[in-house]
Amino acid sequence: MKKLSARRRHPLAAVVVLLLALAATGGLYAAFAPAGKAQADETAQSLAIDEGKKLYSVGCASCHGSGGQGTTDGPSLVGVGSAAVDFQVGTGRMPAQQPGAQVPKKKVIYNQAEIDQLAAYVASLGAGPITPTTSQVDPSGADVAKGGDLFRTNCAQCHNFTGEGGALTKGKYAPSLEGVSPKHIYEAMQTGPQSMPSFPDSTMPEQEKKDIIAYIKTVNGDESATPGGLSLGGLGPVSEGLFGWIFGLGGLIAIAVWVAAHTAKAKKS
Repeated sequence: MKKLSARRRHPLAAVVVLLLALAATGGLYAAFAPAGKAQADETAQSLAIDEGKKLYSVGCASCHGSGGQGTTDGPSLVGVGSAAVDFQVGTGRMPAQQPGAQVPKKKVIYNQAEIDQLAAYVASLGAGPITPTTSQVDPSGADVAKGGDLFRTNCAQCHNFTGEGGALTKGKYAPSLEGVSPKHIYEAMQTGPQSMPSFPDSTMPEQEKKDIIAYIKTVNGDESATPGGLSLGGLGPVSEGLFGWIFGLGGLIAIAVWVAAHTAKAKKS
């Protein structure tokens, strides 16, 4: 009897086997690669927290407590988030030089990598506002006019209508916003440093924060016009009124004295 001839493979069989192999390989990558990346990210975050804890122990623990619980010299940092650390340390306000009514801005003593490590450690103590990304603080395409309305409604009472700053009670003050980076303006709105109220996204959405940043950058920019003439630093009607009283009224008094003196001399002659 003749042996049955072996079945011939279909010409596309090899292609199907190859595709199945590639699919299996892709499935294995999909299964293991993200986990590996997540594990690497977790390891990097743990290292940042560890390094941040070391920096914290040296520069912050004496006032804020060994575990961020706060002391009589400094408030608790539990729940303030990484945004508060990035703002306070990134503007040089922290570590503070000395106690007072308000901690002023000064030279920054940490580099950005160290600030990020400190922020990672403090953020690990409790959930809080997160340091914004570059896209979150970029004011490109923002509505400057709307930002002006929002700023005058929520910020001008303390910072003045152009962000020049102003005095508050008990030795406190609202600092000038001229030259402040968009990231730090955004973080200040997120966290409400010192006497400032906070404006979380639930109260003021991200886009409105961008609009405010765009307004501040516009009114303090080199191309900003002053149609009213001499701005006197943009400090508003108080400074302008004071200028008027001192120089305007003072000039009128000086003229009156001069006229009276010359009139008396003319009568004597």
